[in-house]
Amino acid sequence: MKCRVNNKYGEVLIDTDVIARYAGSIVVESFGIVGMAGISMKDGLVRLLKKDSLTHGINVTIEDNKIQLDFHVIVVYGVSISAVADNLIESVKYRVEKFTGAEVSKINIYVQGVRVID
Repeated sequence: MKCRVNNKYGEVLIDTDVIARYAGSIVVESFGIVGMAGISMKDGLVRLLKKDSLTHGINVTIEDNKIQLDFHVIVVYGVSISAVADNLIESVKYRVEKFTGAEVSKINIYVQGVRVID
């Protein structure tokens, strides 16, 4: 599914992979986030994804031309999860709306694990 943005010059279609990659770059540079989480369907284990796998651990859904984002993340041990989530939601919503020109209706954050950083 694609996001449609109309302007005075015509219509722009934005693929969900583009939105996921952009949103993923915002997430991995956010305070308190170690990285995106990948869940193995075979054994149910959670693993930290590499920085080049920005679209994994993110689900983008478009309904009524509004964007919904689901993030599966691993947070830094010792930080306030609610503060990290609030900051992440505010940052992602603002930047994705500015980037796409479409409204972000919902952001879900699933904390899949906690890691100690050296």
